[in-house]
Amino acid sequence: MKKILLVLAHPRLGSLCHQAALEFTAAAEKKGHQVELADLVREDFDPVLHEDDEPDWSDPKKSYSPAVRCEMARIERNDATVIIFPVWWWSMPAILKGWIDRVWNHGWAYGGGAYPHSKVLAIAIAGGSKSDFAAGQYDVGLRSQIENGLLSYCGVEKPRLELFLGALEGEARARDILAEVQRLGEAF
Repeated sequence: MKKILLVLAHPRLGSLCHQAALEFTAAAEKKGHQVELADLVREDFDPVLHEDDEPDWSDPKKSYSPAVRCEMARIERNDATVIIFPVWWWSMPAILKGWIDRVWNHGWAYGGGAYPHSKVLAIAIAGGSKSDFAAGQYDVGLRSQIENGLLSYCGVEKPRLELFLGALEGEARARDILAEVQRLGEAF
């Protein structure tokens, strides 16, 4: 049994990302895992990097703000992280980027520390089609950004991005995406 922190970054209840979070959670809990939801929007997480949370490159033991230390503790009480987000502008939403900027900080997740989970799964859901992403190599860029520039850089041993494309292609495609997310939860 694992304790999984599921980080959700979508503003609308009922969105495909929210549905995916529910499917993943139900499947993982059915396998005996515990899932703790961090719904960044519902929790009103402040994504702005203020001075007290700015990395101090000369001090890897810097103490960050109480809000950031609380998020770090939430991560540390779990064994793995799953992040579910929509792809906007070929990247993640600002609230998720801000959560990473503030919480995955110098001395704790990198630069003298490493992210405490060896297993992190990022689930990205995009409206764009497979051909659109391939034509612009957006899938390659997103994979490099998430798996290499973030997860591997922070010492995650098993970095993984699952990119689901074509979310706007109709109900059948949305059902297929949810079924695939359910399988990820069952296999986690």
